[in-house]
Amino acid sequence: MAFFTIFIAMLAFVFGRASGYGISYAGIALIFSGLISLGSYYWSDKIVLGLSGAHEANRTRDFDLYTVTENIAMAAGLPKPKVYVIEDTAPNAFATGRDPRHAVVCATRGLLEKLDRSELEGVIAHEMSHIQNFDIRLMAIVTILVGMVAFLSDWFMRMLWWGGGRRRNNDRGSLDAIFVVIGIVFAILSPLIATLIQLAVSRKREFLADASGVLLTRNPEGLASALEKISRDHEVLEAATNATAHLYIINPFKGKNFGAWFAGLFDTHPPIAERIKILRAM
Repeated sequence: MAFFTIFIAMLAFVFGRASGYGISYAGIALIFSGLISLGSYYWSDKIVLGLSGAHEANRTRDFDLYTVTENIAMAAGLPKPKVYVIEDTAPNAFATGRDPRHAVVCATRGLLEKLDRSELEGVIAHEMSHIQNFDIRLMAIVTILVGMVAFLSDWFMRMLWWGGGRRRNNDRGSLDAIFVVIGIVFAILSPLIATLIQLAVSRKREFLADASGVLLTRNPEGLASALEKISRDHEVLEAATNATAHLYIINPFKGKNFGAWFAGLFDTHPPIAERIKILRAM
């Protein structure tokens, strides 16, 4: 997180020098981005649920989801999160929110119909572990920081396109020209670098949530079996977007597998086979 903050401050400084506004660009950009980030932090759960087309679960119809969530929350010593359902036949689930008192667990209709109760317990325990480990807060902040990098890069490129930079002194023209070149390179590469950092963090937290979930259920086979079933179902989750893909227990775009090493850099999740192998070794 410290590296990410330094990275953003450095970008703002380079973009400010390249556009001729100096440190004032960095200050204005960071303040404006900070206000957007603050709003996103407090309302990220509502934004994610809205993007996913989720609705609040019905206790009667979704009895297993409700009772399993209550039991796992009790075992974890956490407040029971709100429970939502996405009406999609592709099996998947995610957790979101900013802390355990403002958390949401969401499952698809396909997950509820295709998993038995022990497998559902494994999935919900995994999602509850994301809440317990504050992964939901971490990923919300990381997502906001990635968005801030993209915002700064886009702002800089627009200023260059419209000629918004101030006139530069002749004696500093060469130095400013160097900053312009560096700024353009950063504007192109920084969103990619920021996204790779986000995905690397996401993959590590998935391994941790698997282990923490098993600690709650004492049944690694339940989660391992659930991951097998979900991975064998190649239906793409239509409600998922690039902005929400990292939240799900398994890559919601699993049906779009290009098989290339380069594409693997952009996976939001570690390999399923590796996760299952670790679970069954417990």
